[in-house]
Amino acid sequence: MNESDSIISKTEKSSQIILLSPSDYEQWAEDSSEIERELSHSQGFSGKPGQTAWIKNAEKLNVLVGWDGKADLETLGHLPYALPEAVYEIDKEIDLSAIVGWGLGAYSFNRYKKPLRGPAQLQIEDQPLREKALAIVDAVCIGRDLINTPASDMSPSHLEAEIFSLAGQYEASFNCWVGEELLDHSCGAIHAVGRASDDPPRLIDLNWGDDSNPQVCLVGKGVTFDSGGLDLKSATGMRQMKKDMGGAAIAIGLAKLIMSQKLPIQLRLLIPTAENSISGNAFRPGDVLSTRKGLTVEIDNTDAEGRLLLCDALALASESEPDLIIDFATLTGAARSAVGAEISAMFTDSDSIANKLFEHGEKNSDPVWRMPLHEPYNSMLDSKVADLVNSSSSGYAGAITAALFLKHFVSKQTDWVHFDLMAYNIKTRPARPEGGEAMALRTVYSYLEEAYAES
Repeated sequence: MNESDSIISKTEKSSQIILLSPSDYEQWAEDSSEIERELSHSQGFSGKPGQTAWIKNAEKLNVLVGWDGKADLETLGHLPYALPEAVYEIDKEIDLSAIVGWGLGAYSFNRYKKPLRGPAQLQIEDQPLREKALAIVDAVCIGRDLINTPASDMSPSHLEAEIFSLAGQYEASFNCWVGEELLDHSCGAIHAVGRASDDPPRLIDLNWGDDSNPQVCLVGKGVTFDSGGLDLKSATGMRQMKKDMGGAAIAIGLAKLIMSQKLPIQLRLLIPTAENSISGNAFRPGDVLSTRKGLTVEIDNTDAEGRLLLCDALALASESEPDLIIDFATLTGAARSAVGAEISAMFTDSDSIANKLFEHGEKNSDPVWRMPLHEPYNSMLDSKVADLVNSSSSGYAGAITAALFLKHFVSKQTDWVHFDLMAYNIKTRPARPEGGEAMALRTVYSYLEEAYAES
């Protein structure tokens, strides 16, 4: 059983989940039988979020679940593995986010290890609501799976195969520049990052939707493993670098959700992907790279490679003058220092888009926080021998200078949003098991759904 199997249509037999806040519980206790009150008291139940208690009513076992009175991702997200493997229904109407929370809480990565059990199942009779929830859960879990898969099974060619399959599923066009072809198309930065790997770098391009619709371009950083290159990471720093393609994974999951829901946009998905390896032909500190934009970039640090992938892809994305470009990247440790591992750092010059994305993040329990594109910090990207340096030697404002670097490659006429995110849950929380996470995916989809809804 997978997470999609955990949200089902009507069945003959199910236990009831009774959601109770502390005040609701007081009223429930007054209206219930003495045995029900004793059972709930003996299990320490008071209606606090996260609490559960079993009761028996009319020959059926039901479960009391504490909550705060708000139907959100956390309402049911802790239950699929906290409850026995059975079918459950809710005693009241709940919204989409709570159902999505159940599905995301049912996730487990079991490609290499057989799970000890399957998740509990939630019965939802409203078919459109159930199908929408399943589509969102599927998109997030695709992203999680891609991030959790080790680099041995998630190389640039594997990512290409994933996107090629997605293109076939939704009748989208597909193109891919591989290895030396990148140089033929002036993508010298992507080529340099991945040329030391046995699996060549590539730029993957998927297009879907009616040309008459507004064009939205998604770009995802696809470093399938980051050794740091010649500026080698430590063993600790390298341990989780299978997740350095998290931006690509999020963009892929979001693209699938957009296509499955037939959002009225013209979608372009650009995934620059490479493995940052070491060999005799690895790129070096001090090298100067040519880019798609025509700007030259001096390499200060080979471990600042993600922005090199993105700069060529963003330049290509800008050439078609889309209405909106959104990129996702596990780009800097500085962003983690600023907002931690549970919030996505967001950069954009558009106040209206930033405000809307923040609102949708709060609504969907998928928080984003705007950080400044402080133009005076561009001086930290000055190079004596090239147009730009890829990484500031200063220890300050690392996330901002990385975003400013990317801004040089985006058309001034195009709205652009950059997400610098963790793409990983460092601990298990309701609906968010430890491991890969498609951060900002639900926020961005919710925003796009509102912004480009058919009139």
